[in-house]
Amino acid sequence: MAITEDNRRRLYQRLEEVLGAEQAATLMEHLPPVGWADVATKRDLDAVRASIDHLADKLRAEWRHELLTQTFAVLAANATLAGIAFAAARLT
Repeated sequence: MAITEDNRRRLYQRLEEVLGAEQAATLMEHLPPVGWADVATKRDLDAVRASIDHLADKLRAEWRHELLTQTFAVLAANATLAGIAFAAARLT
């Protein structure tokens, strides 16, 4: 059975008759706004967490690779410039 807004309204009205407005509102706030089939379970959250962790690991590995690549490029450029400067100093 699908829970409709009309079902929820009628439930609230009945709860209000039996429990009073404040208690009815408190109870309704603890019910999911949709059917229980649409509520995420701990297993669902664990699967999402595992997926996020996997993506984070891949991203870290990619960053590490790019950082090493850039570091070696900078070192090579500095070594080249140092060689040029040393050669120019010897020519003068």
